[in-house]
Amino acid sequence: MVLATNSEEHLHSTFASRYVRAVVPRFTMPNNSMPKDAAYQVISDELMLDGNPRLNLASFVTTWMEPECDKLIQESVNKNYVDMDEYPVTTELQNRCVNMIANLFHAPMGEEEAAIGCGTVGSSEAIMLAGLAFKRKWQQRRRAQGLPTDNPNIVTGANVQVCWEKFARYFEVELKEVKLSEGYYVMDPAKAVEMVDENTICVAAILGSTLTGEFEDVKLLNDLLAEKNAETGWDVAIHVDAASGGFIAPFLYPDLEWDFRLPWVKSINVSGHKYGLVYAGVGWIVWRTKDDLPEDLVFHINYLGADQPTFTLNFSKGSSQIIAQYYQFIRLGFEGYKNIMENCMDNARRLREGIEMTGKFDIVSKDIGVPLVAFSLKDSSKHTVFEIAESLRKFGWIIPAYTMPADAQHIAVLRVVIREDFSRGLADRLITHIIQVLKEIDGLPSRVAHLAAAAAVSGGEVKTAKMSLEDITKYWKRLVEHKRNIVC
Repeated sequence: MVLATNSEEHLHSTFASRYVRAVVPRFTMPNNSMPKDAAYQVISDELMLDGNPRLNLASFVTTWMEPECDKLIQESVNKNYVDMDEYPVTTELQNRCVNMIANLFHAPMGEEEAAIGCGTVGSSEAIMLAGLAFKRKWQQRRRAQGLPTDNPNIVTGANVQVCWEKFARYFEVELKEVKLSEGYYVMDPAKAVEMVDENTICVAAILGSTLTGEFEDVKLLNDLLAEKNAETGWDVAIHVDAASGGFIAPFLYPDLEWDFRLPWVKSINVSGHKYGLVYAGVGWIVWRTKDDLPEDLVFHINYLGADQPTFTLNFSKGSSQIIAQYYQFIRLGFEGYKNIMENCMDNARRLREGIEMTGKFDIVSKDIGVPLVAFSLKDSSKHTVFEIAESLRKFGWIIPAYTMPADAQHIAVLRVVIREDFSRGLADRLITHIIQVLKEIDGLPSRVAHLAAAAAVSGGEVKTAKMSLEDITKYWKRLVEHKRNIVC
């Protein structure tokens, strides 16, 4: 028998080759090479089992861009963003983006005041950088006063994204959380200011809560904090986490005061890969003035050809997303962004109306905020939102079900994020599928009753109805935890 050579095998159909019947390498690098078309097919076939990104309604992250921008991304995929001397035009495009965002957020533009900022991998890195700047400024003030610097804290709502918890843990800052309550799922500014003390490095306000899309009242927080600073002589400022809302509020709510128009707002982060309409991998951080970013946090390197100031947690990274952000800014302009955000809100309203018409849900999200719909079951005595999320997967929809943070853990909701590529037709189709799922589970035995019976007696102790419901919620939360996809 004559064995085919590699070149002969390469001429055959990929599905007629030995590569599609061989075990896919999982732990060690294979000893031999394979043809490029076979490698592509093997990986492509596995990726078919991923969810459809455009039906992933758990994620705020952009899943569609114009072909012209896709082309720019591909053309610049081999450029290292950090090589500023080698790629000066790319650096200039980043600076233009920072200028445009600072202007959009009403940064002061006087002779002695100029905003400063940079691109980041996402809002998570941007928040780390902002937090470090606040911590260092606080340390400098305390040392100048001869006071200890060993117990810094930051005040947030319990609804903050996990990156704030990461910052607190990684950089040894106590996280003081304002607890939520049923019907009020954002930080209460008055309670936040009550928690501020001499060790508080800043208060973090969220413009677009991950849980419900709601904007926190940054104006009230600013006014209350100004009063407390005047009374105490402290200098506690505000960081606004505008990851989701930073590219929504300027276009839909231009009169809303949440940004650098408020004197105690010192820094703002925003995700370019959310409503900035760029694929995953870009965020932005802007400081009110250069003085708000301590100089000793900025590194100066020259081994790439010229002096380059840098303040990042990363070093090498691609330039594609920076270039894509600039494309969107000049392609869409203010008018284009405004039209897209209005479309998103219109489709969110349509979805909300359809969900309300079922008579089965309470709407938890608000009319003003990020375009999303968060909703809970009116009656969870027989079935839960976790069952609904699980059932919708058969249609391809990826919709998260989750419980609220403390002290509203007993509230479980579904959340649908409306992105640019979520059309009215998709909204109508989703409503149809939700109605179909409701009919199907109504005809099924109650899983809640089954779980309640099992949970009612534990170790000989009879539990209350409320405790049983909490056990049921915890069970479903564990069951679908791996399906959650709340993205920063």
